[in-house]
Amino acid sequence: MNTIHLVFVEPSHNDLATLIKKLDTYLDERYPPEEVFKINFNQPKIQQITFIVAYCDDVAVGCGAISPVDEYITELKRFFVDPPYRRLGIALKILTALESKARELSYSAIKLETGNQQPEAIHFYIKHGYREIDRFGEYVGCESSLCYEKSL
Repeated sequence: MNTIHLVFVEPSHNDLATLIKKLDTYLDERYPPEEVFKINFNQPKIQQITFIVAYCDDVAVGCGAISPVDEYITELKRFFVDPPYRRLGIALKILTALESKARELSYSAIKLETGNQQPEAIHFYIKHGYREIDRFGEYVGCESSLCYEKSL
């Protein structure tokens, strides 16, 4: 049986970097470069972002993050599970842990952006209580972006 465990990590963590590269490749195959919103790990605000890595039998298989939007809202970012490890409940474990961390940090809502070429992600977020909202922030002009929010 697969043992799943989650670890909150620093932005410089090697397993996080490996998973983010896989995520970037995954998104680059589906969207033009101007519609892929990547994290700049050299930005000063990177330390304000909370990152998590999921392990399946000690293999890094998924990640996610929450990044402050303002004092009440955080944004779910870099949410990814490596395709061979999907449908094992890992995404829900990551989401639940990040939502709990957001509550712990006194956020009242989580926003997120996903793309219109990711129906599995759209279904996942709706299934877990996220409702579609207008595009926000850097996503306002991006036609492929779909944005969602959940009150905590």
